[in-house]
Amino acid sequence: MIDKVHQHIINELQQSSRTDTIFVLTAILFNLIVLAINAGVATSATSQNAKTSDDVILVTFFFLTAVVNYISVKALSTGKNTRGKLLSGLLRMYTDSAVDKYYDVSLLSNYDKRYASFTVVILCIAASSVLVPLAIRLL
Repeated sequence: MIDKVHQHIINELQQSSRTDTIFVLTAILFNLIVLAINAGVATSATSQNAKTSDDVILVTFFFLTAVVNYISVKALSTGKNTRGKLLSGLLRMYTDSAVDKYYDVSLLSNYDKRYASFTVVILCIAASSVLVPLAIRLL
């Protein structure tokens, strides 16, 4: 039975990693695409042929950027919590089986640092996808 529980926890950790990867990549790609679109729209909005729709498009994409990044960061936070709970269970199982000496507990804090890094990267790219077009539009 322990083998089945162990395999289940490992499968859950793998699924959590895949899900986190999807959210990170989606947020980064979305932000880069929005940066490109909004930079073009902001440039158009500063030309002599500017249309009101340019500003509407900018605001719409700013709003979508906030929503997509909020969801991504929230999903990463959930993934971090899930990973922590699964690894804690795995460590208890290893302790009960007297094999815990083969798992370095400092890996838990490394995972936390990795999640923090992912979050910072997402938020920095999100900020640039908003601030660069704003600078183009307003300056």
